[in-house]
Amino acid sequence: MRHGYYGPTSAENTCYFSYSLFLFSLFCPSAALVHLHSTNFSYTFLDAPARFAVPVDGLGICGSLHVAEPLDACSTLKNNLTVIADSGEDSRFVLISRGFCTFEEKVRNAQSGGFEAAIIYDDQDKSSLYSMVGNSTGIHIHAVFVSKMAGETLKMFTRGEEKECCIGSSLDEAAGTVLVISFLSLIVIIIVLAAFMFARNCQRLRLHNWPTSMKQEAVELLPSFTFRSLYPNGKHTAETCAICLEDYRDGESLRVLPCLHDFHSVCVDSWLTKWGTCCPVCKHEIMRPSNISKV
Repeated sequence: MRHGYYGPTSAENTCYFSYSLFLFSLFCPSAALVHLHSTNFSYTFLDAPARFAVPVDGLGICGSLHVAEPLDACSTLKNNLTVIADSGEDSRFVLISRGFCTFEEKVRNAQSGGFEAAIIYDDQDKSSLYSMVGNSTGIHIHAVFVSKMAGETLKMFTRGEEKECCIGSSLDEAAGTVLVISFLSLIVIIIVLAAFMFARNCQRLRLHNWPTSMKQEAVELLPSFTFRSLYPNGKHTAETCAICLEDYRDGESLRVLPCLHDFHSVCVDSWLTKWGTCCPVCKHEIMRPSNISKV
């Protein structure tokens, strides 16, 4: 047992595996899974079942994994398990490298060696998996094809322990599960967006229920002052009324809104009592609760 080594975290495995599983199921619906696990690590790989071998049923199959001797399994295997194959013990899988002979020869040699399943891995870095073909006559074991990376990982960490390796069934059911999860996630996203839009609409409705104008009594509560050009008052922010576009003259009464914009009192009073409750310049809403309390 290799101590002190831990594979990817469960969260990383879940995210990566779910995404890969979903994409792979779209393009390779006949694919399956190879899973290697121990107390310190857990790996799951995509595989392509051989067309001429016995398919794995819905329950899958688990067993101990052994490395073929020779690795390419192009001749009779030295680690022959025929003598103990019927002893009632755990199923036995054999890991084989691609190359030098046909897939069918490798699988037949694995079967003659007493193994219940052959896992053949690519000897080249490829982005896709091959669907192994051959003559199915006389073949009664399982056979799958995995990538080079998967094969090298299996070879590195296999210990020949009981039930350390499992071969799953077709991805049809797994892909269906992923689709269901994706559908439920989509529903959750839609619900969240709907709740957001509902809250936003409620806010708008609440805003629309506010008065469209102010009463003169409320307007007169807003601060005002008399304009003096020689003695500038710190309250005003401009020299021209933004409503009538006339310059301020000495002695004219100006009114200051909560946003600190000032106007001719006559102009802004008419605006607030007839046209709206926001500042003509910055559209700041005067009738907001925070501003009403100030008034």
